[in-house]
Amino acid sequence: MSQNVKRVDPLDKLLASASADALRSLVKQLTTGGGNWEEDGRSPSDIRRECLEYLKKKTLAGLPKKETSDSESLWDLWGELEPDLTELDNYGGGEYGLEDHVGELLYDVEKSLKKKNIRREDRRALLDEVFPYIKSDNAGMGDALYAVADAACYDDEDWRNLAERFEALEREWPMDHARSIYRRLGDREKYLALRLADLKYGNDYHDLATFYWESREREKALQVAQEGLEKGEGAMDHLRAFLSERAKETGNRTAYLDLQFAQATDRSTLAHYKSFKKLCKAEEWLTYEPKMLKAVERATKIDQLEIFLFRKEFDKAVEVLPKLLYPHPKYGDDRLFRMIAKLESKYPNQVVEFHRKGLGNVRAVGERAAYAGQARAALRMRHIWLDVLKTPEAWQACAKNVKALTLKKPAFQQEFAKTIPDWKEL
Repeated sequence: MSQNVKRVDPLDKLLASASADALRSLVKQLTTGGGNWEEDGRSPSDIRRECLEYLKKKTLAGLPKKETSDSESLWDLWGELEPDLTELDNYGGGEYGLEDHVGELLYDVEKSLKKKNIRREDRRALLDEVFPYIKSDNAGMGDALYAVADAACYDDEDWRNLAERFEALEREWPMDHARSIYRRLGDREKYLALRLADLKYGNDYHDLATFYWESREREKALQVAQEGLEKGEGAMDHLRAFLSERAKETGNRTAYLDLQFAQATDRSTLAHYKSFKKLCKAEEWLTYEPKMLKAVERATKIDQLEIFLFRKEFDKAVEVLPKLLYPHPKYGDDRLFRMIAKLESKYPNQVVEFHRKGLGNVRAVGERAAYAGQARAALRMRHIWLDVLKTPEAWQACAKNVKALTLKKPAFQQEFAKTIPDWKEL
């Protein structure tokens, strides 16, 4: 029964129900304008989609209401989306409109499954349809397809069947999904077989360590976590958090602080700096502060600037300025500009030079948004010269030079006139 229902194309069903008038009207709509669909930029799937939407409005509205089983509705949804899903899969994605359309229909399929009214044979048959797309992983619909696969599982038997399907694909993400299902099912043997065969990243070791911990194999859990810190690749934050929590529970203050320090300096930011300092007692901070400042040398320039400003080490902060990239003229960076403003009174000339980067090559032809960004940079220079240094002549000289070089760029002139108060009077 389910296979017969599955093979019915929703477009065929609508065409069989449509009146002659509706079909004539549809043909007329599709051929309006006289151009053929290839020249019009539409694909066969676009035409199919138009037909479906049109006939739904014109045909179904005139038919008497008919009870439709949940399984039939599910297969109708799948039949409607699959041609477009195939197109996405064949071409490695598509236009946003098409991707949104397929994503919405897959979500409808997921919601239909979650009502828990679909027979097992239909859910297994749907997985047969879904898995080739999961395997190819080329349609850009991975999350939605995995969500549909998960929604098709109503009990442990379904979940085991799904795990076995994922495992058979022998690829990293499906295998990870299979492993998590076996763990959730409590299948220790299957979980460990897959997990121990794939221990590479910090998160892999964290997954195994927490498994042993939850299984009350505490010593083995700590051993795996420590091994992960020594051998694992990539992010280690989950492992450190796991081990630091264990150290805190056992009262090992030294190990706890060392792990928290490593966590804070993995990427040195002001938030990490402040949170770690808050953990330390006064005498502990005396030990860790020099190490923390050494780690700041590896931080990004913007994080270094923020930390130095917080510590009121303005001389170090101003040394960072020339090494900072000026924000993209289209977007800017309010956080950065707020920090740099704190240096204006002590180091106005260095701040002016920083904002000069934002002007760049004013002769270069660009987009209006870029000109607007350059105007904002010039406005900041104007502020320093007029309000801080009290040298209006420096601003006048710079501004007149910029204006002379850009007189033949009307969009540039318009953006500067909108942003800078005295631009037209120069």
